[in-house]
Amino acid sequence: MALPSARSEMRVGILFLSVLGLLSVRLVGAGQDSGNAIPAESRPCVDCHAFEFMQRALQDLKKTAYNLDTR
Repeated sequence: MALPSARSEMRVGILFLSVLGLLSVRLVGAGQDSGNAIPAESRPCVDCHAFEFMQRALQDLKKTAYNLDTR
């Protein structure tokens, strides 16, 4: 039984890594093209998200201040 040469082992290793690389690229591409994209017209803008976040934070601060005052 002959042992495989280092050159053939390297070929197999390179082939294996190439296949893994191609599969990972295809999986990443499939995840991005899922079809669940929300059209830009119906998405709130970044400023709207920031404003809503700040409103919630202010409400939480008001609740915390009220709770501290009542103690």
